[in-house]
Amino acid sequence: MRADRPNFGPGRARRATHIRIHDVGAAVALDGDQTARSQLVGTKGVDMSTSATVADWIKRIAEDERKRDTARVREDEMAARKADVVRQSGRRLLDDLLAAVTRDAEAFREEFAGDRARDIAVEAIAVEGGFVVRKPAPAAASLTVTLNLGAAAMACHYRFTATNGLPPREDRIDLIFTGDTGETLQVKHHGTGQVFATVDTLSEFLLIPVLTGRPR
Repeated sequence: MRADRPNFGPGRARRATHIRIHDVGAAVALDGDQTARSQLVGTKGVDMSTSATVADWIKRIAEDERKRDTARVREDEMAARKADVVRQSGRRLLDDLLAAVTRDAEAFREEFAGDRARDIAVEAIAVEGGFVVRKPAPAAASLTVTLNLGAAAMACHYRFTATNGLPPREDRIDLIFTGDTGETLQVKHHGTGQVFATVDTLSEFLLIPVLTGRPR
């Protein structure tokens, strides 16, 4: 009778437990193998290789960047050449302008000889590089022109004294050096874009408000 009973003793239990653990491990191992195989199959289904052909949009961007680089280099070269011309010719242009202004102011004084109200004075500014034009009272006016070689420009500052007791009026005009990359410089009104091809036309433009004592 004892031989017919199931053996639930310790030895049998250990074997049963061992079998269950072995089965779980095998299942995990099998599952891992299947996962690895599925991943491998999935990887084989995707083309991960990089093509040696460059996409058209990258070519377009690269070409555009090259054009921009070329334009920037050209602009830098032109700016450098202009700076050299300004350094070499800017001071000479200012000296020529001062000579023209002095000549025109003297001619105006001669038209009104003995009239102290129109005794126009021109004075060079040695340190800054520029000059001052003054008209005495009444209707006193002055023009101060200063050279800025670094900015390739000249600043023109007007001051008008009113005869009715009002505060003085001040105006400012910025003139910039322009022209091609050659040795010839021209002066352009920064606000209006008017170009003065010669120092004679520039002298006329600058002096009229001072000679008349009236702002432009």
